[in-house]
Parts: sequence; structure tokens; C-alpha cells
Amino acid sequence: MRLTTKGRYAVTAMLDLALHEDQGPITLADISQRQGVSISYLEQLFAKLRRCRLVESVRGPGGGYRLAGGPAAISVAQIVEAVNDSMDATRCLGRGDCQQGEVCLTHHLWSDLSDRLHQFLSDISLADLVSREDIQRVRNRQDRAGAISSQTVSELQRII
Repeated sequence: MRLTTKGRYAVTAMLDLALHEDQGPITLADISQRQGVSISYLEQLFAKLRRCRLVESVRGPGGGYRLAGGPAAISVAQIVEAVNDSMDATRCLGRGDCQQGEVCLTHHLWSDLSDRLHQFLSDISLADLVSREDIQRVRNRQDRAGAISSQTVSELQRII
């Protein structure tokens, strides 16, 4: 089992949307700035998230993305699965052909781990994460840093 960068960034971006949903549609540029993920990478992830109906795009001025359902309706497992990240801990990807076409000695152990991991991530919604104090502290820090960065850019533009 390997949660790749793709899955980690997708969960991070979706959590960012959930944390800022009261601000209306959020641009990928805003997420990119706060989370340090390239816009082109986010575009790839959001295409998959949109196809799985986890996000909606809003066109025009003030456009961006918003969650397709409330944060309570979207689980971490749904996000990871939407970007095709595997939660399978077996070497054979669950096929049972891990040792010369047969089940290996530890196949069922890793298969059970995969099931538990999937259940664990299915039981965590974006709303659960949004309500955590540690996540709110990080959000506040990121929002302050973004405000300072925007202010610095505005001041530089005024000087130039």
C-alpha cells in the first residue's frame, strides 16, 4: 500500500476547499499558493475529482471550484479513489496470484490491512477534518501568510 503524492495532494486540496467554502468558489491559484502545489498538478487532480462529482467548477468572474456536496458527505477514501490512488497493501493488487500464480503466505494479512485502511478513510469526512483544532491552526497560519504575501505584492506593484 502506498498513498502517493497524488492522493495526498487531492485530500489536501479538497480540505482546503472545505475550509474556505464560506468564501464562495475557490481558484486553483489560491489553493496552489496556500498548499504549495503547482496549478498544473491541481488541474489534473481536479479533472478527476470533477468526473467523480466531488467538486463543481464555477465559470466566469469569481469562478473556481466548490465541493459538490457538503463536507460531511465526502470521505477521504472517496477522494483517494477519485484520483486512482490504491489503498491495496498486497503485492498482487488483491488478485491472489502473489506467489507463482497462487496466494502467498501473507496475502490475507495484507488484504485485511487494505480493508481496514479503506474503512478507516471511509469513516473520516472532510467535515471531521475541518472541525479539528490542529487543522484550524494550520489554516489560520496559511491564511495569514497568504494575506502578508498578497499585501507585499500590492506594495511592490504600487512602488513600481
